[in-house]
Amino acid sequence: MKNFALIGAAGYIAPRHMKAIKDTGNTLMAAYDKFDSVGIIDSYFPNADFFVESERFDRHLEKLKYEQDINMDYISICTPNYLHDSHIRMALRRGSDAICEKPLVLNPWNIDALSNVEKDTGKKIWNILQLRVHPSIIALKKKIENGPKDKIYDVDLTYLTSRGNWYYTSWKGDMSKSGGIATNIGVHFYDMLSWVFGDVKRNEVHVHTHDRAAGYLEFNQARVRWFLSINEDVLPQEIKEKGQRTFRSITIEGEELEFSGGFTDLHTTSYTEIMNGNGYGIEDARQAIEIVHDIRHAGIVGVRGEYHPLAKESLTDHPFDKKKSKLIISHAS
Repeated sequence: MKNFALIGAAGYIAPRHMKAIKDTGNTLMAAYDKFDSVGIIDSYFPNADFFVESERFDRHLEKLKYEQDINMDYISICTPNYLHDSHIRMALRRGSDAICEKPLVLNPWNIDALSNVEKDTGKKIWNILQLRVHPSIIALKKKIENGPKDKIYDVDLTYLTSRGNWYYTSWKGDMSKSGGIATNIGVHFYDMLSWVFGDVKRNEVHVHTHDRAAGYLEFNQARVRWFLSINEDVLPQEIKEKGQRTFRSITIEGEELEFSGGFTDLHTTSYTEIMNGNGYGIEDARQAIEIVHDIRHAGIVGVRGEYHPLAKESLTDHPFDKKKSKLIISHAS
């Protein structure tokens, strides 16, 4: 049984980590979040200690170590994207491996710096890249590997996940904290495409606004038109009629990749692989981080060339500032 601590216990993704810790036969000793809406802990580890101040959380871990000889084998990190880097450092310097939600960091050079911390501490950074353990994606990768090595596949990626006005008030609506749409809701798809189709050869951005992003990626073995949005107006009519607010589609050579199910236990599978020493480290995350960084800082070429059909949809006003209507974001602070 391994000892875990968790940073970011009130976040959306934290329960999946709690479940994974429990399902793999380990224990959560302590958790921290500056918000105290964490009653979900009772469903998994009601005896875990909880803190709303990082200083007290840190002191508690130190007391466990020096007074009870209890070390944290792992610290799981479910905090906002821009805090991952510092919380990973904290975990490693505490003598623990870090298990971090995607995106691991916001910029490629952060990976280099964290690699130095790994070397200094002798501890390991693990990234949750759950699509790599999805059965349908594993089958796709094997199919591509066993297919013609010179074949270039035509792929369309569409991911629409509706968000309300709260999104723009939260850290997720701040590009400097979340990395923007492509980073916040798309990074795991870019990682999956990299894992399956190889190195990136071209990265072109057609649209990038507050509520959507679209572009074109070329990999060694794929030409990918992609579109991401949090605006429910772009949902297909049949999805709206069903009362659904999310639409996910990947077509390869015009054939739909079925991967709508099987998501429930991907974090548990990821934890199992980490426990066995087979998880994904920081270098595995590099190409996806480079892709989203380049998207964030790319010049917008407009809707031309190999563009996703939904890229032509009319742009919408930012809900908080009508003067920002149809503003195209080309650079982030």
